[in-house]
Amino acid sequence: MSTEALQWFKSTYSSDEGGACVEVAVCPRTIHIRDSKQPSSPDRTLEVSPATWAAFASSLK
Repeated sequence: MSTEALQWFKSTYSSDEGGACVEVAVCPRTIHIRDSKQPSSPDRTLEVSPATWAAFASSLK
């Protein structure tokens, strides 16, 4: 799937004032992660499995 066709979102804790934000797009088999400051750079997109994303997210709690 093209990264342009994905539905990207940021955390509700992120603001539009810049800073260190990431955007996430969720697909059935892949979680896509990118830097919100460079959204059009497909070579700067990280793809992980849903299990890897879940382990990461649960470690933040």
